[in-house]
Amino acid sequence: MVNPQRLLDPHRKIHTRDSAATWRRSVTGDVVFTNGVFDLLHPGHIDVLLGARAEGAHLIVGVNSDASVRRLNKGPERPIRSESERAYVLAALEMVTAVVIFDEDTPLELVTAVQPDVIVKGGDYNPDTIVGAAEVRARGGRVVVIPLTPGHSTTNTVNKLRG
Repeated sequence: MVNPQRLLDPHRKIHTRDSAATWRRSVTGDVVFTNGVFDLLHPGHIDVLLGARAEGAHLIVGVNSDASVRRLNKGPERPIRSESERAYVLAALEMVTAVVIFDEDTPLELVTAVQPDVIVKGGDYNPDTIVGAAEVRARGGRVVVIPLTPGHSTTNTVNKLRG
């Protein structure tokens, strides 16, 4: 008998790059990829994730490692949540099929490994400058930009908490 708690355990959705590439080869239907820091999950994140999942049967989320967040210069106190905490929270979301933490400055190596059919980013990105877009298009895939949800950003949330 299958343990229902195991079916709901977010850890089962967290992959290494290699295990995500293996998983990718085993599934049918369009695989969608998005990535980000996802430090303090907010409605804007959820809207992008929902929009991304609507583009295909599976959604892989690349999560910047703690070291890569620090290199992005998000601020001296970022990330607020550790990479494992951020991956766990994302993996618990129903629309997310798989989560992979990446340590590079960009997700290009991860995009190359998992070969998504669609790459999605939020509206603060230009389709022609999204990392991995050229590789996805070269395989006949699509690039989608989801409009941002006004008034929601992790930076705004952090500033609000600081008073």
